[in-house]
Amino acid sequence: MTASTRTFSLKEFNRRLRHGDAIFDALTLTAALLALLVVLAIGWQLWQESHFTRQTFGWELIIGADWNPYDDKFGALPFIYGTLQTSLLALLIAVPLGLFIAIFLAELAPAWLSRILGFLVELLAAVPSVVYGLWGVYVFAPTIVKPTGEFLQSFVGFLPLFAGSVSPQYSRLAASLILAVMILPTISAVSRDVFQAIPRAQREAALALGATQWEMIAQVLVPYGLSGILGAIILGLGRALGETMAVTMVIGNNYNLTASLLEPGSTMSAIIASQFGEASSIDLFRSALIEMGLILFTITLILNMLARLLVWRVARRVPTELRV
Repeated sequence: MTASTRTFSLKEFNRRLRHGDAIFDALTLTAALLALLVVLAIGWQLWQESHFTRQTFGWELIIGADWNPYDDKFGALPFIYGTLQTSLLALLIAVPLGLFIAIFLAELAPAWLSRILGFLVELLAAVPSVVYGLWGVYVFAPTIVKPTGEFLQSFVGFLPLFAGSVSPQYSRLAASLILAVMILPTISAVSRDVFQAIPRAQREAALALGATQWEMIAQVLVPYGLSGILGAIILGLGRALGETMAVTMVIGNNYNLTASLLEPGSTMSAIIASQFGEASSIDLFRSALIEMGLILFTITLILNMLARLLVWRVARRVPTELRV
């Protein structure tokens, strides 16, 4: 490197440092690496602390269905199934409702009404999960979930998904509906912001070509904002998978592996929260719960990566200037 090149590099560095570019770049890079480091540290710690059950049971803990800690039997399949079942059903309910709410707030409601309703919807996200649990046990389950379960059982009770007796308070259906209520504000608020970020020119162009308001929303706004809407769904899925207190209070904490939504069940987060205290002095029991946390961590990562891949594929189809 010549003297003139070194002088130029030093001057460029001093200029970037003086104007804050180098410092800002270093801070943002550090923040990004720190987030990645936290994720890796969580995964590594869970992997290390679960080595006891991994060495003792291997894959049996994941595929086993018998959970009896006092006989050293640990099968996490009922909890894995319960987690996926309640989370996916909550998404099936909350996604269309959240999308309709977002469309109404962003496109159809008057400005004053949109502000009021938008505030109320976002307020749902601030309610503590234990409050949702209490409301679910004493109000929501007896008045909404039980009649809904009885209706489903009377019409489609021949299906394994709706077989069995209807519990007045505790069931997987109650947990799914509570989760749907809890993730609804996240999906609707983010989707509303996505619609509001779409350039107004897109609306005017569609209407000028003769499209109705519904056609403009369905054929222009939703496709252009689809990547952002999928991002909102990812956030909702993340909360549904990891929600603990409200689910623990309404799902019933039954360890049997049954397909029915009307029966009590349990999830991975619920079983960890309810039994970790008594497992703290038993190495094998504690290791089994930590490995269940590792399984939940892995499932969450896999689902989020698949969702991000879907967002990336959708975003590729939209021109850069139209992406939200």
